[in-house]
Amino acid sequence: MTPSHPDFPEHPLFPLPPLRETIAAHGLMARKSLGQNFLFDLNLTGRIARSGGTLAAGTTIEIGPGPGGLTRALLDNGARHVITIERDPRMLPVQHEIASAYPERLEVIQADALAIPVHTLGASPRRIVANLPYNVATPLILEWLKHIQAFECLVVMLQKEVVNRLAARPRTSDYGRLTIITQWLCTVEPLFDVNPRAFIPPPKVTSTVVRLVPRPAPLAPCRFDMLEAVTAAAFNQRRKMLRSSLKGLASYMPSSMTTEDLCAAANIVPTARAEELDIPQFCALANSLNPSHTP
Repeated sequence: MTPSHPDFPEHPLFPLPPLRETIAAHGLMARKSLGQNFLFDLNLTGRIARSGGTLAAGTTIEIGPGPGGLTRALLDNGARHVITIERDPRMLPVQHEIASAYPERLEVIQADALAIPVHTLGASPRRIVANLPYNVATPLILEWLKHIQAFECLVVMLQKEVVNRLAARPRTSDYGRLTIITQWLCTVEPLFDVNPRAFIPPPKVTSTVVRLVPRPAPLAPCRFDMLEAVTAAAFNQRRKMLRSSLKGLASYMPSSMTTEDLCAAANIVPTARAEELDIPQFCALANSLNPSHTP
């Protein structure tokens, strides 16, 4: 049950040990195979939690909470209902300890976040606030974008290079499929970088916290699956002209249609390259496909 009393205490019923003691007591070590890097800096976890906005209403969802540094910060910053999704069974005792310290405010689910409908969990407004495992971050974001109107916002820590792709502009090397689909549906706001030294073990890359806020409506009308198909084909051979790179869409087009015909229907020059097109132009290409001709 989600507590609703406005004076519900934000702090734990009993003191929780420092994270380093918790990790030592449970013999926890970050596993590279699960993309784990533990964040110890309380100033950083608090800053990430506050980036989620007002947490007092609805549901805050955290993916891969690990030993619970960000989980504690979310609860300490007023989150009334937190759902954590943890794949690693070693982390569950730690999460349950936190749940005991914050009665009726933390729900722990053992699952692979890619395998459950995260957009249906808890009550609205929903927000995701998480330090995402690097090895599954992009698939997770693409899945959540399919249901983006179920969320108030996504505040996630990613590799800096991934955030650069999310926020990229046309005619840049970072501009690609992930850029198009994300910006079609959301505004993208990079917030701050996190030095590798803040983690145990330190990753080999800089991390960045980014906030994605759903647009009231997509930038242009389009079917998600058709836009995915167009961007996948166009950027799979990004240095080639569209009349060549879009040949990967043959299964979506009538046999009599050529890529030049497809570009003409979308009012796009077939000698252009993928990175030169803006998002409405990609939507025009997607809308020129015949969705009945699918693989």
